[in-house]
Order: sequence, then C-alpha cells, then structure tokens
Amino acid sequence: MTDERGNSILWYRQPAEEWKEGLPIGNGRLAGMVLGGAAEERVALNHEWLWRAAHRNRDVETKHHHLPDIRRRFFEGNMLEAGNFANECIGGPGGVSGTKNNVDSYQPAGDLLLSFDLSQSGNYRRELNLATGIVTVACTADGHRLERQYLAHAEYPVLVAHVVSESPHSCCVTLSRIEDPDCSITPWNDGESFGFTGAFVEGAQFAVGGRIIGSTGEFLLPAPGSFAVGVRGATRWTLLLSIAVDAEGRSNPAGVCMDQLSAAPADADKLLRSHAEAHRKVYSRVTLDLGSGGSDPPTDERLCRLREGEPDESLLALYFNFGRYLLQASSLNASVPANLQGKWNEECKPPWDCDLHCDVNIQMNYWPAEVCNLSDALEPLFDWMESCLPHGRRAARELYGCDGIWLPIQTDPWGRATPESYGWDIWTGAAAWLAQHLWWRYEYGLDEAFLRTRAYPFIKEVAAFYETYLVSDAQGRLVTVPSQSPENRFVGGTSPVSLCIAATMDLELIHDCLTHAIRASEMLGVDEEKRQQWQSILEKIPRLQIGKHAQLQEWLEDYDETEPGHRHFSHLFALYPGDQITLEDTPALTDAARVSLERRLAAEGGHTGWSRAWTVCLWARLREGNESHKHLRALVTDFATDTLLDLHPPRIFQIEGNLGGTAGIAEMLLQSHNGILRILPALPDAWPDGRITGLRARGGFRIDIEWRKGRARRIDLHSLKGQECRLQFDGADKASINTQQGENPMVQRDASTLTWQTRCEVSYSVVMEGDT
Repeated sequence: MTDERGNSILWYRQPAEEWKEGLPIGNGRLAGMVLGGAAEERVALNHEWLWRAAHRNRDVETKHHHLPDIRRRFFEGNMLEAGNFANECIGGPGGVSGTKNNVDSYQPAGDLLLSFDLSQSGNYRRELNLATGIVTVACTADGHRLERQYLAHAEYPVLVAHVVSESPHSCCVTLSRIEDPDCSITPWNDGESFGFTGAFVEGAQFAVGGRIIGSTGEFLLPAPGSFAVGVRGATRWTLLLSIAVDAEGRSNPAGVCMDQLSAAPADADKLLRSHAEAHRKVYSRVTLDLGSGGSDPPTDERLCRLREGEPDESLLALYFNFGRYLLQASSLNASVPANLQGKWNEECKPPWDCDLHCDVNIQMNYWPAEVCNLSDALEPLFDWMESCLPHGRRAARELYGCDGIWLPIQTDPWGRATPESYGWDIWTGAAAWLAQHLWWRYEYGLDEAFLRTRAYPFIKEVAAFYETYLVSDAQGRLVTVPSQSPENRFVGGTSPVSLCIAATMDLELIHDCLTHAIRASEMLGVDEEKRQQWQSILEKIPRLQIGKHAQLQEWLEDYDETEPGHRHFSHLFALYPGDQITLEDTPALTDAARVSLERRLAAEGGHTGWSRAWTVCLWARLREGNESHKHLRALVTDFATDTLLDLHPPRIFQIEGNLGGTAGIAEMLLQSHNGILRILPALPDAWPDGRITGLRARGGFRIDIEWRKGRARRIDLHSLKGQECRLQFDGADKASINTQQGENPMVQRDASTLTWQTRCEVSYSVVMEGDT
C-alpha cells in the first residue's frame, strides 16, 4: 500500500510557467495561486466577495403577458418560429446578441511579488501538501538553502508567507494589481502594516494589506507612493496578508485589513502549526489507497507517463484527494459558493465572468460534498440559495406569472434572478436542480430540523413554481412550455439553444422535486392536500421516451440532434445525479440511457473536463467500472494541467471537472441511493486491492472498505442514526458481522445483501469468510 506522500503531495522540479500551473491555497474566503519562482515569486490573490458590482441591483422586467402567445405557437408545432418568438419576448439581452450580459464578474484582488537577491539557485522543489494545506518552495541559493511556505490560514482571516534561509538574504515585497482601466489602486501604510486600496469605477472598494512579523533582519517601510517594502539581512521572516471587501458591509476595507493583521498571532511557528492541525482534521476525514506505490517522481512526470499509457493508480488517488482539497479550500468556512474557478482567478475579464452557472457547473462542484464527508462545505451554497429566494419569487411572478421561485442559468453572489443570455436563459430547471442538494443533505444526515426549516421550504417553493407553470397539452398531459435541454439544439429548432415542449430533463427534474416534496411532507406530517396535488402532477407528466435508436430521448419528441457529441448529458440526469433510472427498477430506461451515453461518446462527446467527469459518474451508476476507469484516466490525462487543475477547451481552468471526478471515484466505490448501500459497485480491474475510509452513505452511515482481489474483504460501518442497513456486496452470504463489543446483530441475508437494524452510534464490522 502507498503512504501519504504518493496520495497527498503534488511536487515539481521547476516553477510554474503560467498561472494555471500554479499551486492553489485557500480557506474558503481567501485564496492564492503560488507560482513558485526561485528568485521572482508571484502569488495571485483572491477574496470570495471581490466581484464587480455594476449590476448588483439589476431587476427583471414584466414578461409573463407574452406567455399565452408563446405557448400557442409551440402547440401549433413550429418549434423554430415559436422558439425565436419566445427568445425575443423573454430571453436575456446577452450572449449571441453581442451585448454583454449583466452578470457581474469575479475579480482578482492583486498579486504578492517577492524578489530575492539571488545570483544563482539549484536543488529546486515546489510542492503542495494536501494534508496540511501548505505550499513549500525550496532551493539552494548561492550555496545556502532558502525555503518559503505559503498557506491560507484555516482559523484566521490571513494568508501567510513564511521565509527561512541558512544565510542572511534580502527581499523586496510588493503588493500590486494587474493594470485595469476600471480599477484604481492607492498605496497606504500605518507604520506596521502596508498595502493598497482599490476602487472600481462603479464604486465598489477593497483593500489588500500586509504585515511583516518575526524578522531577524531589517524591515524597510515603503517610500511615499510606493507599493513595496523591504526585508534586509534576514534569515527568517513572515508576511501576513489580509484582504477586505466593502461588499461584506465594511465601509473601510483598509481599516479592516489593519485590524485583521493586528489580531493574527505574531508567532509564525504557532500560525503554521495551528493551521496544519485544523486543516488536517478536515482533510483526514477520508483516505484512499489504490496501491501501486513505490517511487515518488514529480507529479508532472507521473502525468506524462500516464498520458503515454503507463498505469499509475496512485496518481488517480491523488486526483481524488486533490478534488477534496479544492472543495475544502474553496468552500469550508466560506460565505459564497464555489464559482466556475472555485475561488481562484487572475483575470479582470474571466471566461464566463467566473460566475455561478446553474445548469450543471455549480451543482457538480458539490457532488462530492456529502459522500466525501465534507457536508459542512455546502453551507455557502445553501446560504446563497436562500438569499436568492426574494428575487427568485419576483422573477417567477414577473417572467412567467407563476408562484414559487425561478432561478437563472447564470448569476453572481448578489441573489438576483434575471435572464441574461439570449436563448440559454429560457430554462426553468435551475432551482429544482439546486434543491437536490438540500434533499441529499437530509438523506445523508437525517436531520429533521434541517428538513423542516431549510430543505422542505425551498423544495416547496420550487414545487409551487411547477404547480403554476405546467400546462395541459392536447393529450391532457402536463408539460413545460417553453422548455429546453440545457445548451443543446435539435434539427429544426432555434439557435443557439433549441426551445421546445417538455425537454426530458424538465420532466426528470419535476419528478425529482415533487417526489422529494411528497416524502418530506409525509415525514414532517404537513401539507396533505399539497401532497395529493403533487402526486396528481406526477401522474400527468409524460413518461420518459425511448427513441428510434433505442436511446433515451433528450426531448419529448424524437428530434435529431444538431450536435450528436454535445458536452451536456442533461437527459441522463435521472441516471446520475438523480436516481429515477436504476438497473433494478427501470431496466428498459437504463438500457436506453446506456445507448444515449454510448452514442454521445461515439460522436466525441465528453470533450470538456466537466463533461468527462460526468461521464465517469454515469458509467459508475451503470456499474461499469472499467468504463468509468477509462474515462477517469482520460479526465486526468486530457483535461488537466500539470498541477491537475481541470481544463475546459481551449485551456481554461474550470473547477467542476476536478470535483465531478472526485465524486465519480467515490461513486465507483460506494453507492447508497434507493435504500441500498452498494459496496464496490463499479470497481475496475485496475484496482484489485485497495482501501477507502470515511465515506458517508445515505441513512446516516460512515463506511470504511478494504478489498482484495476485486472483492470486499472488510467493511466497517458506523451508524449515526440507528437506521436499518441494507448492505449489498459480492459474498455477503459468507460474511460475519459483529459490533466492537463482540455482539452479533440479527441479520437477514441472501447471496448479495445483508439487512439488519443498526443502533445509534454503534460501529459494525463485516468480515469476509477466511479473513477474520
């Protein structure tokens, strides 16, 4: 088995040549990307609330009076004419129209630049320790060792750069920001701390500040108007960095920076130690060992060998752990959910504004949260969703004349619900898809108070929208009109996205939402009349359709796709992340979903990082471990930088591919939907031996799994809520089960499943025959 270094260390023999090859640090609120230059260092800085605020108070226009005419045209059957009319009436102003949409963009805070007086250097090493959350850059400078450590402190609102050398050195420390005509920066210092204040043309302000502590050399304050300070003749010193933004309700960002810098401990050893302990406590909740350990070459060299076809399952375990690290670094203790790039961005005009994209991206960001024991990382997502409720209600009313809430495909942290991109934004599924995460939180934790106060109220708002948006067609079925399968087109439909009657994903989302609403109302003993109404709706929406190619249709009608290899798998939502389509309960639909997946991949689908990550998850849900593994390798080899950051063509960092890939690996090893805990459901041949600890399963269970020769050898299960457990795995009929106290519970068993009533806070060990 491998040790922690192979599975938790990314390291390199050279600095990064570009930002996306840097090593990320973050504490949810602050983030940095460390490039690791030996003599000239750059750390790109971010704050989760630093967004442009030009459109913070944007509003929706009243459009619902167009809806009857729009629907009439769709029911008349001309999808192109009806779709174009709907886009003109309701669609957003941006996108293909050439007009910038009104979503504000996520902004870089600035750069930390360190310039060391080195004439030559060697023995270079740059590494990120995922277990401690510390980036280390070390080299031999003029015959003496120089080491820097960087971290985003897990407990204090500061970034830390700690420098140690064997001989005295000097360094120029500069805080700067990329040239930006929309943002002016002004330096400041108060004798102890220094930095700059930034102001955007629309009035939003922020500040970046630094403070040197524990220096064994001389500290040189900046000259008037300068953005640089100096350290001279030191062998040890530490820089603390703070970033403050007025979007948090702070009217004096520079003053906030000074206060935060003063409040942080002035003991560098204590800062590093307390951070590493707090970070490791979260990171170590889950461990994964896929074997194939041994030598520890640099990560980029391992990746190169993987691209050449050599096996390196430990590198795939590292990718899994890197995804968990990114979720922890971008969302734990945060107040804004992870955006398209998590919390890392260097551009003033980033791709897609680095926004919150709600037609797969933000949802995929949080796919691994529950199963990978990072449930607390979901809090910023839930807080933001609830902040959207007031304007989401207004949007539902003004755009569609409906009750409940409507949320857009793309937005920002301001809680606004406005259609922004022409064509794309006539879609009603965003709120329903987001609500799935609230239901998952309940399924995994069985917290009735959460269900009553947070999950059910939001789900009920989504249900209220569908109650009033669905309309009867000529066959008496309840359908969504207009509708779309996110971002996709069919022959004869509108461009850039084809609008229609009842895209398959709409039907799946409605089923998902109303099924959860019914179950929640039953458990809470409320809204019996609503429950009956929701059940009636489920009975009247169209069934999922199988098309002429034996595929699951993406639309209610069997249209031909304009782009057969489209990046989205929207109509497969019911297979994953949903659970309406299953091998046991809906075999015909499962076969159709498999055909759809195969056809899309045969047409070169899965051609973005996040799309390939979804492919891994879909094959895992089909329990095709070797297919999942094949696409997991492709995700890592074809859609990652040398520092494993996920890529969207042409070379754009997007974090959801990393996080979706992590969810896919977890899905290969454990599935817990529909009341059964399936152990190693999609184990590939490449992982004959391994161990994973700390995964969470629906029903309030925590699970460790050890396997040998492709079969579970030992399963340790801890019951948090005392629920019945149905455990399915190969060889269940020959397994023994007992508690830590040596008790043997009453168990019902067959060839593949053990069923027993667990007790709250009791651990159970399931051991295969011959392995006791």
